[in-house]
Amino acid sequence: MRAVVHERYGPPEVLRVTEVPRATPQADEVLVRVRASSVTRSDCGLRSSEYFFARMFTGLLRPKRTIAGMEFAGVVEEVGMAVTEFSVGDEVFGIKSGANAEYVCVPEGGVIAKKPERLTFEEAAGIADGALSALTMLRPLEPLRGRDVVVYGASGSIGSAAVQIAKIGGARVTAVCDPKNVELLLSLGADEVVDRLREDWTRRGETYDLVFDAVGKSSFRMARRTLRQGATYLSADLGYLWHLPLVVLATRWIGSRKAKLGIARYRKDDLLILTDLIDGGRYVPVIDRTYPVEDVVEATRYVETGEKTGNVVLTL
Repeated sequence: MRAVVHERYGPPEVLRVTEVPRATPQADEVLVRVRASSVTRSDCGLRSSEYFFARMFTGLLRPKRTIAGMEFAGVVEEVGMAVTEFSVGDEVFGIKSGANAEYVCVPEGGVIAKKPERLTFEEAAGIADGALSALTMLRPLEPLRGRDVVVYGASGSIGSAAVQIAKIGGARVTAVCDPKNVELLLSLGADEVVDRLREDWTRRGETYDLVFDAVGKSSFRMARRTLRQGATYLSADLGYLWHLPLVVLATRWIGSRKAKLGIARYRKDDLLILTDLIDGGRYVPVIDRTYPVEDVVEATRYVETGEKTGNVVLTL
């Protein structure tokens, strides 16, 4: 089968499409014929070794798992003997490492669900990572109903999901983004959108109950003036020079305004929640660009510009 492989850490050019042995499902697994996958910020960070500490798990000198990708959407090609939830021909989506390939084996109890009928494979392939990240990062701060929430970096994968999930939770959402995405964020339900190039959102005189930095490009120090007493600054990234954990510890004991690091968790139950929201028309995917898998290097370069809107999808 064809797959996107990287046998060493490095720039996008270490990625190549090549033939590898086809995956074989175990008794509790399904074999998915992948129709679409994606390139995420996490994929880029792991491939480039930006998160150098992750090498303790991914391989110190070379990647242990050489097939790239994590999001998939496709059709069940084969089921293991113990599988009862899925059948051959089911259209599915979810998360599994090694998803930038023509086939991927996924445990029945893993992060996989039947694809919402209203979505194309390309749309479904660009949902799980950002939406599940936003859902699980925001959950510890619930209830959101009636609270004023800022989403900084609101047009990215996690940010566009966070805007929708916060609105579903009943929050009043202010989205901060580049000017090209103002109309998009309004269409996703943001109550107010701030063009970050024209206005400093921290100096508007407004205060909030929660600031969610979905891209890790601000800081607790910058956001502090906008936080009400007892409010929280939440970041999806460790921040400049990985300083955020120290700030989290300091604010745990000092002051009423808290800093927190968002931890993404991928669970089947949450994917099913997300599926229900999509089926009900309450959540929509945001797809920026779609590339054939052969153009994975170009797609990855684009993701690494930091200018993408929503998600970047690969078709197989």
